[in-house]
Amino acid sequence: MTQTAEATRDWAHWTEPQWVEVDGLRTAYRRKGRGEPLLYLHGAGLTRSWLPLYEELSTRFDVIVPEHPGFGDTAMPGWLRGMDDLVLHYDGFLRALGIEDAHLAGHSLGGWIAAYLAIFYPERFRSLSLVTPAGLRVPEAPMTDPFRMGPEMAMEILLSGAPPEKYLEYFQQGDEIENTIQVYSESIAFARLMWNPRYDVKLDHRLGRIGIPTLVVGADDDRLIPARHAERWAELIPGAQRTVVAGEPGEPTGHLLIVQRPAQLAEAIAGHAGAV
Repeated sequence: MTQTAEATRDWAHWTEPQWVEVDGLRTAYRRKGRGEPLLYLHGAGLTRSWLPLYEELSTRFDVIVPEHPGFGDTAMPGWLRGMDDLVLHYDGFLRALGIEDAHLAGHSLGGWIAAYLAIFYPERFRSLSLVTPAGLRVPEAPMTDPFRMGPEMAMEILLSGAPPEKYLEYFQQGDEIENTIQVYSESIAFARLMWNPRYDVKLDHRLGRIGIPTLVVGADDDRLIPARHAERWAELIPGAQRTVVAGEPGEPTGHLLIVQRPAQLAEAIAGHAGAV
């Protein structure tokens, strides 16, 4: 991405990324704040932006938000085939930035990645916050299939019925053609990671290896990943705490509580990490 092209980006919450070479992949990330490092891993969208959630967290932490391979401005590498590839990538990312000790947080797909980082590199992290995380198989409360949702259905499910026009600033980036291409490109990367299966049965056993203080954050009415999933995450991770970030009167929080209630979510994450 050239500086000229980046300079034309004027959508809400756009900030220019920084770049670092990670095992040959030029990786985009944004970083702001002071204090202990906090690595935040995004979900399967809401990239190319510095969200209000990150701004809130940056008042208490050195917040680092990379864009996964194949998402945002980070190119899709040929080697991206599964979650283990991302775990190795983020080990390299932290080494490239010289970070040996950090707090860790992730939303949805990013929660899945964060959990695996805590499983395989426990010495790197001080705390773990999982926000409506994906990855578990819960037969009695299956996840809504993300690959069977059209745009209108997706907004209904992700925002749990909240008026989508209230949040359009988070989804409209550039002209319509550019935005469509970006969404399609990220959906390919997402499919490489979650197409088959949509979960990881190994997590049921492996989550028991997480030994750092963990907070699992759920929503009032998550129509993508039902509340039972957050409960199950908390059951499987030793000593994990669970909380729900509630919505405004008449508007329950949904899977995208990160944009619905950023200040309240930031307070939950900061309160957990700050207590370690």
